[in-house]
Amino acid sequence: MAYRIHMIDVLVYLFENYYDLAAHPKPATLMRKLTAIGFEAEEVSVALDWLRELKTVSITEFTSDHRAQRIYTEDEQKKLGVECLNFIIFLELAGVVTPMLRELIVERGMCLNDDPVPLARFKIIVLMVLWSRDQDLEPLIVEELLYDADPELLH
Repeated sequence: MAYRIHMIDVLVYLFENYYDLAAHPKPATLMRKLTAIGFEAEEVSVALDWLRELKTVSITEFTSDHRAQRIYTEDEQKKLGVECLNFIIFLELAGVVTPMLRELIVERGMCLNDDPVPLARFKIIVLMVLWSRDQDLEPLIVEELLYDADPELLH
């Protein structure tokens, strides 16, 4: 299923205002709050569905030899482009994402309508995956993924 770009704005708002994902209100309450501040109901619904799917996706951790390489399919290369693929390789080599999280990030990135996916939007997807999986988010990582991804997000 492909997702609309506007969902990214809702996801960023949720991250900035509900840093603890488990602490956000129930979906119906969240829908009312987000539409009251100006988000379209359809955008909120798509974003909440995307987050729910992300939380329920089951990808089993696997071990691989440190010499193993992930070979991206032709579709992944076309959709994610060189910038996004290089960025995910960088994050994996830096120890920020595991092979399991990499696969989840790639899967979620492939769901976007963009072709190719802009690096700024891909960084938001990375942030959402890490956030949904309760990963320790160092401030520098958040800055790189969120604020460097979109300078308009700086308040």
